[in-house]
Parts: sequence; structure tokens; C-alpha cells
Amino acid sequence: MQDSLDAKELQQFSSISDRWWDQNGPFEPLHRMNPTRLEYITNQIKQHFDVQKTTHDKTQPLSNIKILDVGCGGGLLCEPLARLGSDMFGIDADQQAIDVAKSHAKANGLKIDYQCITSEKLLATSKIKYDVVLALEIIEHVKGRDQFVKTLFDLVRPGGLVILSTLNRTLSSYALAIIGAEYILNWLPRGTHTWSSFLKPHEMTDMIRRSGGRPVDICGVVYNPILFEFKLNKNKLDVNYICTATYI
Repeated sequence: MQDSLDAKELQQFSSISDRWWDQNGPFEPLHRMNPTRLEYITNQIKQHFDVQKTTHDKTQPLSNIKILDVGCGGGLLCEPLARLGSDMFGIDADQQAIDVAKSHAKANGLKIDYQCITSEKLLATSKIKYDVVLALEIIEHVKGRDQFVKTLFDLVRPGGLVILSTLNRTLSSYALAIIGAEYILNWLPRGTHTWSSFLKPHEMTDMIRRSGGRPVDICGVVYNPILFEFKLNKNKLDVNYICTATYI
């Protein structure tokens, strides 16, 4: 199986891996987006698995849910999901990011299984199937996208969820995610994103269907420059969006 790892993209992120938890550093947009992504993910999981019937612990509503975060970076999503009770496993091709994630989780008393490995190699070496597989803000940075998405569905159990997020290939995303974030606000190092690698929603859902999945929800993640925060908006998919699919 061909590996989806893009060496150039890996090098780009490895150069700033030590700053994953710096809220004012190069990952500032992800820190700002994290509460919104977490809200969406937890709501999708609760609704799909009807967790109200399976757990009575309101502080850890995701107990017994096994989640794999592909491209977990420094663990920005793994940690809050672990606090909600999920059995978290995070993988990333960047060893430095994994080292940061392990160190931060240990310092915060969180039990999260991190491993430096690609999704393809994990599939080839492990028989574990997950209830939920996450691939957030990563598909625009990999090679062989169809195979990458197929691997995500091969890693989820029948009846499970795959949740992906990315950037839409529009003039708005070019203006905001590249010109704005990289050149004006300096939120991201220049060259972090390649506009031609962004995916239109129908391209994403087509790949999901070819991989044996069924799209069940899609929602925009919209930045409010006045409140300096992101919000979910099902009617605005022109920049960031997040998509949920079930494995048939």
C-alpha cells in the first residue's frame, strides 16, 4: 500500500513542532478553532452512539468510545477528548510532535496512547478497529488522497464514524487562509498551505463514498474577526468545513 506521507509537508511542520502548545505561536489558528471542533465532534459522537443510554457520567460522556486521531500533532484534540472519557490513540508522522504530545499529556496526568506512524502503516501492523477516526486539517497535506481516505475507513469498525475537516478551494479560502492567515496576520508560516490542495465539499464526499462510507453531516467552521473565535455554520462552507461519515 502506498504511503500518504508527503516529505515536504512533514518537514514544514517538523520545523515548528516544539511550539504546538504555544497559543500565540504558529498553531494559534488551531487553538482558536479547537473549542468549535471539539463541540462538533462530541455532538456527532453523542448523537450517533446515543451515549445518553450507554453512560450516566456527565463529566465523561465519551466513556468506552475508542477514538483514533490521525495527524494528531501535539495532541490539541486528543487531550480534551481524553478528559471526556474517550479511549484516545493519536498518531502522527512527525516524531517531534509525538514527543511533545507525550510530554504534555504526562504533565497533565492524561493517559493517551501516542505513536509516530502513518495511518497506512498502522493499518498494516494492527488489527484494532476504532469507533471513531478523526482526520482534521490533514488531508490537504497528504499524497494519494483516495487511498488515505480509504485507509481511514479501513481503520474504523462497521457502524463507526469518520470525521474529516479541511479547507474549501474557493477565492474566500485563498483570501482568508493564505493571504490573511499567512501574510497579513502572520498566524501561520508562509507556505503552510497550498490553495490547489484544498478540497471542495463534493470532492470530499465523493472520496468518502468511494471508500465505502456514507456522508451524514457537513458543516462550515466560520471565523468571526470581531469576537476572535470560530463558530459552526451549516450554511457557510466556503472556507473551513468539517464532515462526518458512517462506515457502511
